[in-house]
Amino acid sequence: MPAAPEPRSAGPCSVVILGAGGDLTRRKLLPSLLHLLGDGLLHDATEIVGVGRTPMSDDAFREAMREALSPDAALWERLAPRLSWIAGDLAMPSTYQEVKEQLEVIEAGEAGDRGRLFYLAVPPSLYATAIGGLSRSGAAPWQDDPKDPRWVRVIVEKPFGRSHETARALNRVIGAVLAEHQVYRIDHYLGKETVQNLMVFRFANSIFEPVWNRHHIHHVQITAAETLGVEHRAGYYEEAGVVRDMFQNHLLQLLALTAMEPPVTSKADAVRDEKVKVLRAIRPIPGEKIDAYAVRGQYGAGMTGGKPVPAYRAEAGVAPGSRTPTYAAVRLMIDNWRWEGVPFFLRSGKRLARRDTEIAIRFRAPPHLMFPASGRTIEPNVLAIQVQPNEGLSLAFQIKVPGAGMQMTEVRMDFSYAEAFGPTDHDAYETLLLDCMAGDPTLFIRADASEAAWKVVDPVIQAWDAETGQPPTYPAGSWGPKEADALIASCEGMWRE
Repeated sequence: MPAAPEPRSAGPCSVVILGAGGDLTRRKLLPSLLHLLGDGLLHDATEIVGVGRTPMSDDAFREAMREALSPDAALWERLAPRLSWIAGDLAMPSTYQEVKEQLEVIEAGEAGDRGRLFYLAVPPSLYATAIGGLSRSGAAPWQDDPKDPRWVRVIVEKPFGRSHETARALNRVIGAVLAEHQVYRIDHYLGKETVQNLMVFRFANSIFEPVWNRHHIHHVQITAAETLGVEHRAGYYEEAGVVRDMFQNHLLQLLALTAMEPPVTSKADAVRDEKVKVLRAIRPIPGEKIDAYAVRGQYGAGMTGGKPVPAYRAEAGVAPGSRTPTYAAVRLMIDNWRWEGVPFFLRSGKRLARRDTEIAIRFRAPPHLMFPASGRTIEPNVLAIQVQPNEGLSLAFQIKVPGAGMQMTEVRMDFSYAEAFGPTDHDAYETLLLDCMAGDPTLFIRADASEAAWKVVDPVIQAWDAETGQPPTYPAGSWGPKEADALIASCEGMWRE
């Protein structure tokens, strides 16, 4: 088994979770902090302060988290004393004043420098209020020096606005009270091992980069398929839809990593500069020709995991006549030297046949096939980068079948993270929280990248919002509407021309 490099650890800091009574804290944030503590990556002086509306004591907060996490007893004994609770309304200035005062008490109790990390686990409508309250109270002051040992950083969850215009407005509000280096816009996809490995795969192996261009790649498919429906998120999903929920952030970030030019260095701004260049090079989608570039759908009743499930419009919290798309497939073109003429297909949907997130690089056909016709279609070489649930890589190529005659077949070479390094319960949030505490913003989204991504998807959202008819339906447990199959098949067919 390959030896893993020694991981870096975080320095002393106070982690303040605004909206700590929510599901995100129980499912992701505290489990990640607990694992970091167990791995020796969380500093012994780290304190975790939860802020929420529910009146309760520190002990009550600790007990609620213990019941939610069911942690190892010895590890919990180390984490529990670090937890405290502030009850307050995030719309009230007094709440932020109490946060500041508690941080001052924590910092007064030890010598040396320590940072402050604020995690906004709150609805997007509260982002401006929360950041303004933190700033005005002095809990999160402006800092000019990104290397200040008494650092202050704020993590903002997606979505970053609802459109290009609202994203710019939100960035202006944030930029008025915090320096850009203090703002960490989080996308948990970027913390996944395979996504991080994509840059290493491309730029640390000289055999791939020479063929990573329009001369050798026919098209790219990026898929994020879910078997779940909207579950308890119907209120949010009715407002967002699949494009805001998945394309503006997750899928366009995967596209940028796939298509970016080699950065000069691995430093954060060098990497993020190249990603922004890709997003800005994406050809605008003409709204009047939306059907040639994008297909939407909404799941109907069907079977998932062998069990019947309701249609989207029959889900609790969904309007009976809702036109919200739960599936989308979009064809994008990148207007630069490397990718001119290469389609990038992005697709995502709920209640699909299988949970699968994958980047599939489909190479061009050989310019001349000298072998005799075998009666079967020769499939393209495909490099598949599997992001979830089984992280790894696979390469499909043609070989000769042993025996007399010239018969060919497709085989696959597979690499699995689990097989190579063993199973792990490491979560993407662990990586991202640790990076933020260490001051490494490489895997976080910069303001200009967020705005550039909105400019890509805005025409799609606006065109579909203007339509009055219902989107095509697809049975739950299928791979989406047939219209999407036709959009992608039209390009796959060109591979054989």
